[in-house]
Amino acid sequence: MQILQRIKCFFKKYILNDKWRCLNCGKEIFNDTRFCDECYKTLPFNDHAICDHCGREVLAFTNYCLTCKERLLSIDKGRSVFTYAKPISTMIKKLKYGNHRYIAEYFIEVLSFTYLKNYFNADLITYVPMTEKALRRRGYNQSQILAKGVSERVNVRLFDGIVKIKDTERQATLKKDERLKNLIGAFKINEKREIKGKVVVIIDDVTTTGATAEAIASCLKKAGAKIVYLITVASLPSKDKY
Repeated sequence: MQILQRIKCFFKKYILNDKWRCLNCGKEIFNDTRFCDECYKTLPFNDHAICDHCGREVLAFTNYCLTCKERLLSIDKGRSVFTYAKPISTMIKKLKYGNHRYIAEYFIEVLSFTYLKNYFNADLITYVPMTEKALRRRGYNQSQILAKGVSERVNVRLFDGIVKIKDTERQATLKKDERLKNLIGAFKINEKREIKGKVVVIIDDVTTTGATAEAIASCLKKAGAKIVYLITVASLPSKDKY
């Protein structure tokens, strides 16, 4: 029995452990980057010029890019680890729609580093909620998984008081103006007294137009939040880039 247990432990640690394989191509690796050398070189780190407000990649540093200027007013500052390009975009889709939850561990690591690097010093960490119907259909909320992991790593309390009360069309299928209208009345804040005067960080997977995070940030500000930050795994480059 003891031998069988040792065999099981060996397989769990060395054979089934995803840390020994590249998160992108699956090749066996012998480093702590979670990627093989070839795939690591292709990671689209968002480490060039960015918009200081929303954190998107831009051609030249600016305080407000064309994408966020006069639109993202409730979010005080946004940052993203990567630009939305392969292989990160593929990994996000696997996590979001394919139930590849093992990918979340790496995203949690880099999101936590970004939180600390930017000295956000939050009182609460929260996430983009789903309606009960959507949650039952998918079975999990990837944004919640990421936020919970970051919360534990940086030792900041997770706030579960944001509720999505209205099913909406998928944001990815809508035009910019339609996305804002689509989210009107979609969220509400429970336990508002926990928000008053607090610094809150929203965690999510992707920033596209920023409409979803802006709608949530607006609710948080109306509930009395002092500052609202946004950290995402990836963001689409600003219009300034084109």
